[in-house]
Amino acid sequence: MNHTPDRTPTTGADVDGRSARWEGHRQARRAELVTAAITAIEERGAGAGMDEIASVAGTSKTVFYRHFHDRAGLYRAVAERVDRIVLAKLRRTLSGSDADAAEAPARVPEDPRGVIGAAIDSYLSLVQEQPEVYRFIVAAPLLRAGSSAEDDPAGEATSRMAGAVSEMLAVSMRAAGIDEAPARVWGEALVGMVRAAADTWLAGGTDAMPRAQLVEHLTTLAWSGVGDVLRPAR
Repeated sequence: MNHTPDRTPTTGADVDGRSARWEGHRQARRAELVTAAITAIEERGAGAGMDEIASVAGTSKTVFYRHFHDRAGLYRAVAERVDRIVLAKLRRTLSGSDADAAEAPARVPEDPRGVIGAAIDSYLSLVQEQPEVYRFIVAAPLLRAGSSAEDDPAGEATSRMAGAVSEMLAVSMRAAGIDEAPARVWGEALVGMVRAAADTWLAGGTDAMPRAQLVEHLTTLAWSGVGDVLRPAR
């Protein structure tokens, strides 16, 4: 008599478990490829193409396209990685907490001028420490090389930074009994000012002016504009 071996039926939990493990593996591999891409950009420059990025990663362009679909997908992944790092640092500055919480709430700063200066320094530190990565994100040569993407991840990152600064301004203005309506506009203006100054600073060579000096110049300009509003009425 033939006997069919007993088989444990596949359950939904088994399928879900395999899917979760595969998704975890996929996310881990994507993270490794983004790290390799950033390394390639730092080594080969902001204009590094897909062939160079794949070579530094020790894999093929096909693997990158499998995980990111196209150049725009890789560009967005790199931009999001850098955005998370800068935004986390910015939020720690604005919240006054050392906790690594991306959504740390803004607080009323005891030294608002100092906090604005620290926020500006958070942005400029990327420009000085990873200039090629900054150029890669802002100038986006990889996208110009053949992507059909119509969105602007760099602009999205700038908008998120502006949102964090605007939140701090709004919290401070509410505490002072001031209309907080201008907070969003001011946040956008402050981040836009710093981005424009950073581009000029980088183009002229960051050694031409110490970062601390540029931070002070920009903080003075920003504070002269909003200082009277945030300072308690006499």
